[in-house]
Amino acid sequence: MGEKTGIEWTDHTWNPWLGCTEVSPACDFCYARTMMQDRYKRVTWGAGEDRKRTSPANWREPLRWQAKAAARGSIETVFTLSLGDIWDNEVDPIWRRDAFAVMEATPNLIYLLLSKRIGNAERMCDVMRGERCLPPNAALGSTMINQPEWDRDFLKLKWAKERLGARVSFVSIEPMQGPINMRDDRPDWVIVGGESGPNARPMHPDWARSIRDQCAAAGIPLFFKQWGEWEPHRVQPGGDLGGDVRADRVRCVHPSGRDCVQILVDTHGARQTEKGSRYMRRVGKKAAGAMLDGREWRQFPAPRQPTDG
Repeated sequence: MGEKTGIEWTDHTWNPWLGCTEVSPACDFCYARTMMQDRYKRVTWGAGEDRKRTSPANWREPLRWQAKAAARGSIETVFTLSLGDIWDNEVDPIWRRDAFAVMEATPNLIYLLLSKRIGNAERMCDVMRGERCLPPNAALGSTMINQPEWDRDFLKLKWAKERLGARVSFVSIEPMQGPINMRDDRPDWVIVGGESGPNARPMHPDWARSIRDQCAAAGIPLFFKQWGEWEPHRVQPGGDLGGDVRADRVRCVHPSGRDCVQILVDTHGARQTEKGSRYMRRVGKKAAGAMLDGREWRQFPAPRQPTDG
Protein backbone atom coordinates (compact mmCIF):
# COMPACT_ATOMS: atom_id res chain seq x y z
CA MET A 1 0.00 0.00 0.00
CA GLY A 2 2.80 2.40 -0.71
CA GLU A 3 6.34 1.20 -1.56
CA LYS A 4 5.66 1.29 -5.29
CA THR A 5 3.12 3.85 -6.36
CA GLY A 6 1.58 4.54 -9.75
CA ILE A 7 1.07 8.19 -8.84
CA GLU A 8 3.68 10.05 -10.83
CA TRP A 9 4.12 13.07 -8.57
CA THR A 10 5.11 11.21 -5.39
CA ASP A 11 7.64 8.62 -4.27
CA HIS A 12 5.32 6.72 -1.91
CA THR A 13 1.69 6.60 -0.86
CA TRP A 14 0.62 5.98 2.74
CA ASN A 15 -2.88 5.29 3.98
CA PRO A 16 -3.14 5.19 7.78
CA TRP A 17 -6.88 4.62 7.34
CA LEU A 18 -9.44 3.84 4.65
CA GLY A 19 -12.77 5.41 3.76
CA CYS A 20 -14.20 8.78 2.86
CA THR A 21 -17.32 10.78 1.94
CA GLU A 22 -17.88 12.36 -1.48
CA VAL A 23 -17.88 16.15 -1.21
CA SER A 24 -16.91 17.40 -4.69
CA PRO A 25 -17.61 16.79 -8.38
CA ALA A 26 -14.06 15.39 -8.37
CA CYS A 27 -15.47 12.48 -6.34
CA ASP A 28 -18.10 11.47 -8.90
CA PHE A 29 -16.11 8.50 -10.18
CA CYS A 30 -13.81 7.95 -7.20
CA TYR A 31 -11.27 5.19 -7.84
CA ALA A 32 -10.72 4.69 -4.10
CA ARG A 33 -14.40 4.01 -3.48
CA THR A 34 -14.60 1.67 -6.46
CA MET A 35 -11.58 -0.27 -5.24
CA MET A 36 -11.98 -0.32 -1.45
CA GLN A 37 -15.77 -0.43 -1.17
CA ASP A 38 -17.14 -1.97 -4.36
CA ARG A 39 -14.36 -4.41 -5.27
CA TYR A 40 -12.64 -5.41 -2.02
CA LYS A 41 -15.48 -4.67 0.47
CA ARG A 42 -12.93 -3.25 2.93
CA VAL A 43 -14.91 -0.21 4.06
CA THR A 44 -18.19 1.62 3.38
CA TRP A 45 -18.06 5.12 1.94
CA GLY A 46 -20.23 7.93 3.28
CA ALA A 47 -21.00 10.27 6.16
CA GLY A 48 -21.66 8.45 9.41
CA GLU A 49 -19.78 5.36 8.26
CA ASP A 50 -16.82 4.01 10.20
CA ARG A 51 -13.36 4.51 8.75
CA LYS A 52 -10.97 1.58 8.97
CA ARG A 53 -7.53 1.98 10.46
CA THR A 54 -4.89 0.06 8.49
CA SER A 55 -2.57 -2.57 9.93
CA PRO A 56 0.35 -1.92 12.29
CA ALA A 57 2.66 -3.17 9.54
CA ASN A 58 1.36 -0.47 7.21
CA TRP A 59 1.89 2.16 9.92
CA ARG A 60 5.53 1.07 10.14
CA GLU A 61 6.17 1.53 6.42
CA PRO A 62 7.23 5.21 6.70
CA LEU A 63 9.89 4.21 9.24
CA ARG A 64 11.35 1.83 6.66
CA TRP A 65 11.28 4.51 3.95
CA GLN A 66 12.91 6.92 6.36
CA ALA A 67 15.80 4.54 7.04
CA LYS A 68 16.44 4.08 3.32
CA ALA A 69 16.17 7.81 2.55
CA ALA A 70 18.48 8.72 5.43
CA ALA A 71 21.06 6.19 4.26
CA ARG A 72 20.97 7.72 0.77
CA GLY A 73 20.92 11.26 2.09
CA SER A 74 17.76 11.92 0.09
CA ILE A 75 14.40 13.59 0.66
CA GLU A 76 11.36 11.60 -0.53
CA THR A 77 7.68 12.44 -0.74
CA VAL A 78 4.70 10.54 0.65
CA PHE A 79 1.15 11.15 -0.61
CA THR A 80 -1.13 10.91 2.43
CA LEU A 81 -3.93 9.74 1.88
CA SER A 82 -4.89 8.26 -1.49
CA LEU A 83 -7.75 6.17 -0.03
CA GLY A 84 -9.18 8.69 2.41
CA ASP A 85 -8.78 12.28 3.58
CA ILE A 86 -6.51 13.63 6.32
CA TRP A 87 -9.12 16.23 7.39
CA ASP A 88 -12.15 13.89 7.23
CA ASN A 89 -14.84 14.68 9.81
CA GLU A 90 -15.44 10.99 10.44
CA VAL A 91 -11.85 10.16 11.43
CA ASP A 92 -10.99 9.70 15.10
CA PRO A 93 -8.70 12.63 16.07
CA ILE A 94 -6.45 10.17 17.87
CA TRP A 95 -5.67 8.51 14.55
CA ARG A 96 -4.62 11.87 13.14
CA ARG A 97 -2.46 12.51 16.18
CA ASP A 98 -0.81 9.10 15.73
CA ALA A 99 -0.21 9.77 12.04
CA PHE A 100 1.43 13.10 12.83
CA ALA A 101 3.70 11.36 15.32
CA VAL A 102 4.88 9.03 12.53
CA MET A 103 5.52 12.04 10.31
CA GLU A 104 7.62 13.75 12.97
CA ALA A 105 9.69 10.59 13.42
CA THR A 106 10.60 10.51 9.69
CA PRO A 107 12.34 13.82 8.84
CA ASN A 108 13.63 12.64 5.45
CA LEU A 109 10.06 12.26 4.21
CA ILE A 110 7.82 15.12 3.08
CA TYR A 111 4.15 14.25 3.55
CA LEU A 112 1.82 15.60 0.89
CA LEU A 113 -1.46 16.07 2.76
CA LEU A 114 -3.92 16.45 -0.12
CA SER A 115 -7.52 17.10 0.93
CA LYS A 116 -10.91 18.11 -0.40
CA ARG A 117 -11.65 19.56 3.06
CA ILE A 118 -8.91 22.14 3.49
CA GLY A 119 -11.29 24.31 5.49
CA ASN A 120 -11.07 21.75 8.32
CA ALA A 121 -7.28 21.86 8.63
CA GLU A 122 -6.80 24.67 11.12
CA ARG A 123 -9.69 23.68 13.36
CA MET A 124 -8.74 20.01 13.50
CA CYS A 125 -5.11 20.82 14.17
CA ASP A 126 -5.89 23.22 17.01
CA VAL A 127 -8.27 20.83 18.74
CA MET A 128 -5.79 17.99 18.56
CA ARG A 129 -2.39 19.48 19.20
CA GLY A 130 -2.51 23.01 20.56
CA GLU A 131 0.28 25.43 19.70
CA ARG A 132 2.51 23.20 17.60
CA CYS A 133 0.15 21.56 15.20
CA LEU A 134 1.36 20.48 11.80
CA PRO A 135 4.50 18.33 11.56
CA PRO A 136 7.40 20.38 10.14
CA ASN A 137 7.72 18.02 7.17
CA ALA A 138 4.08 18.32 6.06
CA ALA A 139 2.91 20.03 2.86
CA LEU A 140 -0.69 21.21 2.70
CA GLY A 141 -2.63 20.53 -0.48
CA SER A 142 -6.17 21.03 -1.71
CA THR A 143 -8.07 19.58 -4.68
CA MET A 144 -9.78 22.28 -6.76
CA ILE A 145 -11.08 21.22 -10.16
CA ASN A 146 -12.93 24.30 -11.44
CA GLN A 147 -13.30 28.03 -10.82
CA PRO A 148 -16.02 27.80 -8.14
CA GLU A 149 -13.86 25.43 -6.07
CA TRP A 150 -10.79 27.64 -6.54
CA ASP A 151 -12.73 30.73 -5.45
CA ARG A 152 -14.13 28.90 -2.43
CA ASP A 153 -11.01 27.09 -1.22
CA PHE A 154 -7.79 28.81 -2.23
CA LEU A 155 -7.82 31.40 0.54
CA LYS A 156 -8.53 28.61 3.03
CA LEU A 157 -5.39 26.85 1.79
CA LYS A 158 -3.36 30.04 1.96
CA TRP A 159 -4.48 30.82 5.51
CA ALA A 160 -3.94 27.23 6.65
CA LYS A 161 -0.38 27.25 5.32
CA GLU A 162 0.43 30.49 7.11
CA ARG A 163 -1.25 29.67 10.40
CA LEU A 164 -0.11 26.07 10.64
CA GLY A 165 3.41 26.62 9.36
CA ALA A 166 3.30 24.23 6.40
CA ARG A 167 6.52 24.13 4.39
CA VAL A 168 4.69 23.97 1.03
CA SER A 169 1.18 24.61 -0.27
CA PHE A 170 0.01 22.85 -3.39
CA VAL A 171 -3.13 22.52 -5.49
CA SER A 172 -4.25 19.42 -7.38
CA ILE A 173 -6.47 20.31 -10.33
CA GLU A 174 -7.46 16.75 -11.09
CA PRO A 175 -9.68 15.83 -12.75
CA MET A 176 -9.78 19.29 -14.30
CA GLN A 177 -13.42 20.11 -15.03
CA GLY A 178 -13.37 23.72 -16.12
CA PRO A 179 -11.16 26.74 -16.77
CA ILE A 180 -9.45 28.34 -13.77
CA ASN A 181 -8.12 31.86 -13.41
CA MET A 182 -5.68 31.83 -10.48
CA ARG A 183 -5.55 35.65 -10.44
CA ASP A 184 -2.93 36.73 -7.87
CA ASP A 185 -3.18 33.54 -5.82
CA ARG A 186 0.14 31.77 -5.45
CA PRO A 187 0.41 28.15 -4.33
CA ASP A 188 3.93 26.75 -4.23
CA TRP A 189 3.10 23.94 -6.65
CA VAL A 190 0.30 23.01 -9.07
CA ILE A 191 -0.65 19.54 -10.32
CA VAL A 192 -2.99 19.23 -13.32
CA GLY A 193 -4.56 16.18 -14.89
CA GLY A 194 -7.49 14.78 -16.81
CA GLU A 195 -9.69 11.93 -15.61
CA SER A 196 -9.14 8.21 -16.12
CA GLY A 197 -11.45 5.26 -15.63
CA PRO A 198 -14.55 3.93 -17.40
CA ASN A 199 -16.66 7.06 -16.78
CA ALA A 200 -13.89 9.59 -17.39
CA ARG A 201 -14.87 13.10 -18.47
CA PRO A 202 -12.75 14.90 -21.11
CA MET A 203 -10.56 17.90 -20.26
CA HIS A 204 -10.49 20.80 -22.69
CA PRO A 205 -6.89 21.40 -23.88
CA ASP A 206 -7.19 25.16 -23.41
CA TRP A 207 -7.94 24.69 -19.71
CA ALA A 208 -4.62 22.92 -19.21
CA ARG A 209 -2.75 25.41 -21.41
CA SER A 210 -4.11 28.31 -19.40
CA ILE A 211 -2.86 26.84 -16.12
CA ARG A 212 0.52 26.12 -17.71
CA ASP A 213 0.83 29.72 -18.88
CA GLN A 214 -0.31 31.16 -15.55
CA CYS A 215 2.21 29.01 -13.67
CA ALA A 216 5.02 30.04 -16.02
CA ALA A 217 4.21 33.72 -15.58
CA ALA A 218 4.15 33.38 -11.79
CA GLY A 219 7.18 31.10 -11.51
CA ILE A 220 5.11 28.24 -10.05
CA PRO A 221 6.35 24.69 -10.76
CA LEU A 222 3.77 22.69 -12.73
CA PHE A 223 3.25 18.94 -12.88
CA PHE A 224 1.02 17.93 -15.80
CA LYS A 225 0.13 14.41 -14.80
CA GLN A 226 -1.96 13.11 -17.70
CA TRP A 227 -4.66 13.71 -20.29
CA GLY A 228 -6.60 10.82 -18.81
CA GLU A 229 -8.78 8.69 -21.05
CA TRP A 230 -9.28 11.41 -23.68
CA GLU A 231 -6.74 13.07 -25.96
CA PRO A 232 -7.08 16.17 -28.16
CA HIS A 233 -8.10 15.23 -31.67
CA ARG A 234 -8.04 17.30 -34.84
CA VAL A 235 -11.23 16.78 -36.83
CA GLN A 236 -13.47 19.21 -38.69
CA PRO A 237 -17.00 19.58 -37.28
CA GLY A 238 -19.69 18.02 -39.45
CA GLY A 239 -21.76 21.18 -39.59
CA ASP A 240 -22.59 24.50 -37.98
CA LEU A 241 -23.72 23.99 -34.40
CA GLY A 242 -25.12 27.48 -34.22
CA GLY A 243 -24.59 30.20 -31.63
CA ASP A 244 -27.18 29.04 -29.13
CA VAL A 245 -25.70 25.67 -28.22
CA ARG A 246 -25.78 25.29 -24.44
CA ALA A 247 -24.51 21.78 -23.85
CA ASP A 248 -21.13 21.31 -22.24
CA ARG A 249 -20.45 18.32 -24.46
CA VAL A 250 -21.86 17.28 -27.82
CA ARG A 251 -21.47 13.64 -28.89
CA CYS A 252 -20.13 13.11 -32.37
CA VAL A 253 -18.77 10.26 -34.44
CA HIS A 254 -15.37 10.48 -36.08
CA PRO A 255 -15.12 9.04 -39.63
CA SER A 256 -12.93 6.26 -38.24
CA GLY A 257 -15.85 5.11 -36.14
CA ARG A 258 -14.29 6.23 -32.85
CA ASP A 259 -16.56 8.13 -30.48
CA CYS A 260 -15.52 11.72 -29.93
CA VAL A 261 -16.63 14.46 -27.60
CA GLN A 262 -16.81 18.11 -28.55
CA ILE A 263 -16.39 20.34 -25.51
CA LEU A 264 -17.96 23.77 -25.73
CA VAL A 265 -16.29 26.11 -23.27
CA ASP A 266 -17.73 29.20 -21.62
CA THR A 267 -14.70 31.09 -20.29
CA HIS A 268 -15.99 34.65 -20.11
CA GLY A 269 -19.73 34.33 -19.60
CA ALA A 270 -20.51 34.06 -23.33
CA ARG A 271 -21.50 30.97 -25.25
CA GLN A 272 -18.92 29.73 -27.70
CA THR A 273 -19.66 27.97 -30.95
CA GLU A 274 -17.56 25.48 -32.85
CA LYS A 275 -14.77 28.06 -33.28
CA GLY A 276 -13.81 27.74 -29.61
CA SER A 277 -14.51 24.04 -29.23
CA ARG A 278 -12.16 21.09 -29.29
CA TYR A 279 -12.71 17.49 -30.29
CA MET A 280 -11.46 14.79 -27.96
CA ARG A 281 -11.26 11.08 -28.62
CA ARG A 282 -11.11 8.28 -26.10
CA VAL A 283 -7.89 6.30 -26.48
CA GLY A 284 -7.10 5.29 -22.88
CA LYS A 285 -4.77 6.80 -20.30
CA LYS A 286 -1.59 5.14 -21.57
CA ALA A 287 -2.10 6.15 -25.20
CA ALA A 288 -3.20 9.68 -24.32
CA GLY A 289 -0.01 10.21 -22.33
CA ALA A 290 1.14 13.43 -20.68
CA MET A 291 2.48 15.61 -23.49
CA LEU A 292 1.13 19.14 -23.50
CA ASP A 293 1.93 20.91 -26.78
CA GLY A 294 4.84 18.62 -27.49
CA ARG A 295 6.54 18.46 -24.09
CA GLU A 296 6.12 17.00 -20.64
CA TRP A 297 5.78 19.18 -17.56
CA ARG A 298 7.25 17.35 -14.56
CA GLN A 299 8.23 20.20 -12.27
CA PHE A 300 8.48 20.00 -8.49
CA PRO A 301 9.06 22.52 -5.71
CA ALA A 302 12.70 23.07 -4.83
CA PRO A 303 14.09 20.30 -2.61
CA ARG A 304 14.33 21.05 1.07
CA GLN A 305 16.63 19.88 3.79
CA PRO A 306 15.48 17.25 6.29
CA THR A 307 13.58 18.61 9.26
CA ASP A 308 14.90 18.25 12.76
CA GLY A 309 13.42 15.01 14.03
